[in-house]
Amino acid sequence: MRLTSSAFENNQFIPAKYTCDGEDINPPLLISDVPEGTKSLVLIVDDPDAPMGTWDHWVVWNINPSTEKIEEGQTPEGAVEGMNDFQKHPYGGPCPPSGIHHYHFKLYALDKILDIDASSRKEDVEKAMEGSILAQSELIGLYQRQ
Repeated sequence: MRLTSSAFENNQFIPAKYTCDGEDINPPLLISDVPEGTKSLVLIVDDPDAPMGTWDHWVVWNINPSTEKIEEGQTPEGAVEGMNDFQKHPYGGPCPPSGIHHYHFKLYALDKILDIDASSRKEDVEKAMEGSILAQSELIGLYQRQ
C-alpha cells in the first residue's frame, strides 16, 4: 500500500498553503495498492517533534477502501473525523513553534469498520484497530515557520 501527495515528496517540505501560515487545509493525498479484503482505511497525521509530546493534527477513520484520492481541503465522503489536539475535528495544519518538524501521514488498511464515536481521539482509534491492520504506509512532510 502506498500513500503519496502531489503537493510534496516524502521527507520534503510541505507547502505553506497546507499550514497555519497559509489556508490551513489538508494537502491532496493519493492512495494506491490497498490490499484485498480491506474493509476500511484510517488516516492519522501527527507531529512527534512537538515540544509537549506528539501532537495529533488529523484523525480520520472508516475511509472507503476504494478511495484513491483525498482532495485538498476535503474529508473523504462517509469517513469520520475524530478529535485532534487543536480540540477540533477537521484537519489542523502544521504550525510548529520553532525548528523543523516532521509530520507523519500514516495510512492503515483494516479488515473491519471501526464502531467508535466521533469524539474519539487517536489513542481510541489505535486501540480499536489493534489486531485488524492488514497493511500500513507512511508519508512524512517537513515544515518550519519562517
